[in-house]
Amino acid sequence: MDNISHTEENYLKAIYKISEQSGAKASTNAIAADMNTSAASVTDMIKRLNEKSLVLYESRRGVSLTAEGLRIATELIRKHRLWEVFLVEKLRFSWDEVHDIAEQLEHIKSEELVKRLDIYLAYPKFDPHGDPIPDADGNFTFRKQAPLAESKLGDKVIVVGVQDHAPAFLQYLDRLKLGLGAQLEILDYHEYDGSMKVRLKNEGEETLSRKVSEHLLVQKQQKA
Repeated sequence: MDNISHTEENYLKAIYKISEQSGAKASTNAIAADMNTSAASVTDMIKRLNEKSLVLYESRRGVSLTAEGLRIATELIRKHRLWEVFLVEKLRFSWDEVHDIAEQLEHIKSEELVKRLDIYLAYPKFDPHGDPIPDADGNFTFRKQAPLAESKLGDKVIVVGVQDHAPAFLQYLDRLKLGLGAQLEILDYHEYDGSMKVRLKNEGEETLSRKVSEHLLVQKQQKA
């Protein structure tokens, strides 16, 4: 669809992400919070997107994407995450620097450019934050993962993703050397505040807050 603005595209992507995370239709308030705008502005945009057959809106039940709206949102996510890989792997940006740049690059329309970018990067399955990258057909690669907060004493895990992309959080993880691939062992859990003590392979021990452990995605290490 050629007659769609960047702002409209951003709304479609926001609706997709909210629905993906909640497993339900996106509410007006949730969209407003994600887009940092008023509920009234969201209502106006939803009407516009509905007229273009990109969303379905049910009063008091929320907003969902049509097949075409889903296609556009998935393409945006694909471009955004491919550009993040390119910026980190090829231009040596850090993972806390790339989101805003990729937000601009994701609106480039050239399908050929995206195709060649994918080939150049050797068809990556995940972006620098551990989020899955849809392929050219819109298919995602999913893996078994869970928040670190759900790990048990004695578990040995590998960090495979983050649920918070805020630069401050990513910089904090860098200081602790808790990037993707970090190997942890759960040493202790404090029920009072939900914090946990972990051992980082080759880096010593750290106590992580409940907030940090909820936003780190991990996989259990395979036993030798």
